[in-house]
Amino acid sequence: MSHAAFAIVGGGLVGAGIGYGLAKAGHDVLLLDEGDVAFRAARGNFGNVWVQGKGLSSPTYADLSRGAALGWRAFAAELEDLSGVPLHFSQNGAFYVCLSAAELDRRADALLAAEAASRIPSGVERVDRSAIAAVIPEIGEAVAGATFCPLDGMVDPLRLLRALLSGYQRLGGRVQAGARIARIDGDGRGFVLQGADGTVATADRVVLAAGLGNAALAPQLGLTAPVRPVRGQVFVTEKLRPFMSCGIHFIRQTADGGVICGESSEEAGFDEATTRPVLRDSAAKITAVLPLLRHVRVVRAWGALRVMSPDGLPVYQRSATHPGAYLASVHSGVTLLPFHAGPFAAALAGDWLAPDLAAAFSPERFHV
Repeated sequence: MSHAAFAIVGGGLVGAGIGYGLAKAGHDVLLLDEGDVAFRAARGNFGNVWVQGKGLSSPTYADLSRGAALGWRAFAAELEDLSGVPLHFSQNGAFYVCLSAAELDRRADALLAAEAASRIPSGVERVDRSAIAAVIPEIGEAVAGATFCPLDGMVDPLRLLRALLSGYQRLGGRVQAGARIARIDGDGRGFVLQGADGTVATADRVVLAAGLGNAALAPQLGLTAPVRPVRGQVFVTEKLRPFMSCGIHFIRQTADGGVICGESSEEAGFDEATTRPVLRDSAAKITAVLPLLRHVRVVRAWGALRVMSPDGLPVYQRSATHPGAYLASVHSGVTLLPFHAGPFAAALAGDWLAPDLAAAFSPERFHV
């Protein structure tokens, strides 16, 4: 049985990112990872570092996303250097394409209004089809225009998770694989984390970063994780010549030439399956945006579950009944990674989040 100053439940991008930040600051950290039997969001993550459109109803979330995106370039360089794993990260901006003038008007008006309300400028702008064609000549005639944000980018999510875990361990962090936590008890002096076969670990402090698993664990520590699974279906094509120097919101080309596509969102419970109607509808929209993909072969399709709160924003909480217990339930695990490895990890070791962040992302917002 292991003991640590910090036990983090969840070995995905969120948990590993928090652990990386704590280990970098010199803390004794144990990452409890359920393993690949988990609903690991990184398996299906699109890999976008994405700003535009986030926080339309929450300037605090808009600024959090923009600040994290601004920190991505330095964070990627640091992580690649430490882990030796190439992340295939780029930040050349991205387009959100619209197929009608009315859709473009609505989106551009909303984004530009949010830009005016934000403290951190993102540089988002409205562009016409000719501006997209100057960057991606293969863009379809059906596209009316787009919004473009220079802070948006992309990264390989599987390489990112591998690099995080490698970097975390090189910083002195420990990983316990196959650790499915079912119960956590706190006695005021620390925490006992138990699996089906007994005690797995003990810790002075505990951080719940178990994605959809937070829903069951949180109430044991006086925390709240109102999260549900939202399925997305994605497919990837055969390898093509490089033709996308920047991404489109639901299409990006990988470093090896494959094109990843998909933007579906379904309330399907914990079912990770793919379905023919959704993939067919996705293919129809994708080939309207990029007609060159009409005769390209799809080599793999998969479904994965997003971790979604009622309003889509993160939930960060410090327990009032179990001092030393914390929770992070996040949909944007890629975009917010520099925040989790930086300010959030520092907050866990210090005086908690700044008042504006603590208020904006507390689950108490759902009970007003």
